[in-house]
Amino acid sequence: MAEDDGEERESLVKTDSMESRWVYQLDDESEIEDDDDEDENDDEVSELKIGIDSEDEDVVAHRLIRTGPRVDSFDVEALDVPGTHRHDFEEFGQWRSTVFFFQTLGVVFGDVGTSQLYTFSVMFDKAPIKEKEDVLGALSLVLYTLILISLVKYVLVVLWANDDGEGGTFALYSLICRHAKVSLIPNQLPSDARISSFRLKVPSPELERSLKIKERLENSLGLKKLLLMLVLAGTSMVIADGVVTPAMSVMSAVDGLKVGISSINHEEVVMVAVGFLIILFSVQRYGTSKMGFIVGPALFIWFCCLAGIGIHNMLKYDRDVWKAFNPIHIYYYFKRNKIEAWYALGGCILCVTGSEAMFADLCYFSVRSVQLTFVFLVFPCLILGYLGQAAYLMQNHGDSAQAFYSSVPSGAFWPVFIIANVAALIASRAMTTATFSCIKQSTALGCFPRLKIVHTSRKFMGQIYIPVLNWFLLTACVVLVCSVPSISEIGNAYGIAELGVMMMTTILVTLVMLLIWQINIITVVAFLVLFMGIEFTFFSSVLCSVADGSWIILLFAVVMFLIMSVWNYGSKLKYETEVKQKMSMDLLRQLGPNLGTIRAPGIGLLYNELVRGIPAIFGHFITTLPAIHSMIIFVCIKYVPVPVVPQNERFLFRRVCSKGYHMFRCIARYGYKDVRKETHQTFEQLLIDSLEKFIRREAQERSLESDGDGDGDIDTEDESFSRYLVAPNGSFYSLGVPLLTDFKDTNKHNSEPSTSGEVRPDTPSDTSDPEQSLDRELSFIRQAKESGVVYLLGHGDIRARKDSWFLKKLVVNYFYAFLRKNSRRGTANLSVPHSHLMQVGMTYMV
Repeated sequence: MAEDDGEERESLVKTDSMESRWVYQLDDESEIEDDDDEDENDDEVSELKIGIDSEDEDVVAHRLIRTGPRVDSFDVEALDVPGTHRHDFEEFGQWRSTVFFFQTLGVVFGDVGTSQLYTFSVMFDKAPIKEKEDVLGALSLVLYTLILISLVKYVLVVLWANDDGEGGTFALYSLICRHAKVSLIPNQLPSDARISSFRLKVPSPELERSLKIKERLENSLGLKKLLLMLVLAGTSMVIADGVVTPAMSVMSAVDGLKVGISSINHEEVVMVAVGFLIILFSVQRYGTSKMGFIVGPALFIWFCCLAGIGIHNMLKYDRDVWKAFNPIHIYYYFKRNKIEAWYALGGCILCVTGSEAMFADLCYFSVRSVQLTFVFLVFPCLILGYLGQAAYLMQNHGDSAQAFYSSVPSGAFWPVFIIANVAALIASRAMTTATFSCIKQSTALGCFPRLKIVHTSRKFMGQIYIPVLNWFLLTACVVLVCSVPSISEIGNAYGIAELGVMMMTTILVTLVMLLIWQINIITVVAFLVLFMGIEFTFFSSVLCSVADGSWIILLFAVVMFLIMSVWNYGSKLKYETEVKQKMSMDLLRQLGPNLGTIRAPGIGLLYNELVRGIPAIFGHFITTLPAIHSMIIFVCIKYVPVPVVPQNERFLFRRVCSKGYHMFRCIARYGYKDVRKETHQTFEQLLIDSLEKFIRREAQERSLESDGDGDGDIDTEDESFSRYLVAPNGSFYSLGVPLLTDFKDTNKHNSEPSTSGEVRPDTPSDTSDPEQSLDRELSFIRQAKESGVVYLLGHGDIRARKDSWFLKKLVVNYFYAFLRKNSRRGTANLSVPHSHLMQVGMTYMV
């Protein structure tokens, strides 16, 4: 039965766990292999790590090993969380594929589809039409902007820079963090590289350039900070985009009332737009799956309308608009209009709004579905729509203020108006869902305060809803609509937000090309120069009109940037302080197995953020409590820069001190896309089962070692086995995995004073009867579990020292403290009863 469940999970997840792959191995980290399995899986490497708590991992050499089929070292029954990988969608039948097609339309392409409502109107507001050639020039500019940015850059290039199915600014950042240690919070472990999602490459001559870039990034604190600032700036622009997209889309759609009802005034249009915005954000909680399928057919009708109206207008007004595909008309347009043509670029960029949503919303859908839908439906309909509007304007220059609605045939106006407003509401959801996804990623990577996240789909775990952010975006949208008077000014704000995200994406994708893809340097330079040149030209145009009201969106983006920067800065200070003030292992050894107090039956799960060492908060527990639990497990909930961590690789255990202390460290690793929906009972059971498997494997490896060592003092090199790989460049790479090298090397270093070392003496009972010792320890764990599990929570706060700079005091004591006080607790997802909680507060001076 367990094998059937495992096969089912494997078919759902498809983490390439059955394929051999190359990973980096640290010389002082031994992997464990069973002699019984060595013949079948000669290269098999277990994820389980046995050893003592040590700081020596920071200065070790890397080597390359090849791993075979991944072994479930803990043999834990995984949580049945379907949809943990983007390939879930690839196994659906024809009906499900049709449903998925409409969901893709409804979530991803609404924004780029509704750009037809306002692109020409904003362009010709900045550069009025003087003759027919102006229409052809503007149309040519729109067509090639759409082709270069939306099609070439995003669909053909950027979508492939996804992080195992995840898109967006922080997905790019996590992809870079996985290949280079550029995170400012130093909680990376070498064992993280053995998670099956990492997929590092075999060394080759082509790696030389990327290795130099990697070394430069890792050794330069300034470059690390610069990279993080770029990511935070891009994320703040995404959030700003989530505000201006609903405002622009809804206002431009409702503005069609001025064409249908000549007596209506602007204030009444604004009131209708506010009502639509309230409705939009009120239904957001129903999720992407439900809403995506509902609005998908409506958006399909919208794209068909665009194509139909475009064909009608070309046949009726002017068929020569096809000449706009000749880029010479762009040159003539700038030659005639000069500075006005440059201002018109701020309106032209609106034709590609929503391109970033295609990448940011990738976590909801597969790359293939987004690409195919865009190329075969969205892109042709957009081209036909713009051609039709241009054909109408060739004969009706005076209707450029309402270019779209004026070009609609009179008999179809009201049906198209209704469909356009529905499509505008859909478009608003495109960047809202992208904002939710981006915030979740940034929270998991420690760059945004924790918020309540609601998972709206039981089947697809990437579909989320953030209530606080939802109502915050609604408030900001209403303020923007009521305070900025014209569509043109909102469009300028829209261009600023969109271009800010695009430029950050261009820089990060360029870094991905150099560091990860390792493609020809000429191609990389061409990509950077071409798209940064185009986007910076557009950005210079919209910045010149920033005083017209679009400064509001810039101010909003700056505020979000400061919030993320303060949170990241405070989190980094807190973590570094906890590392510096952690307890000495020598002190624990002096206290003895009883820790200087009474050991009461039960298990204490002490939550902390340290991946190494004993947190200082533990000292407060043993000094303030009359007794401490007979078993202590230091639990660290850690997010690693991968979308998903398979359940069988979730827990990493290490023993703290000798067996008599009954103390362990558990690092529970999650990807930024993982759903922590397990109850505290389920989490406890998984953790205890994993601990038991860890102890069994530890005993098994000790037994194998004692069987192979007659006097127990053989040098580690004698028990290693040699296998080598000849790389393409002729270099030799050792594939040898010494047995329990980490255990032996650490014991050798224990003769030296250390704050984190450990002495693990073998007691007579351990050496004489290992099986009896194993049974006793497992029995001890079960008895402690039956006595109860208590969660020991330490709330560590930071305060700036009295002699600190005023700015540091302001940031740490007020801004960061306010954010931390109002953010969600890290253990809130476990829903632990208050009777099982024990909390101690501690303040660090930084």
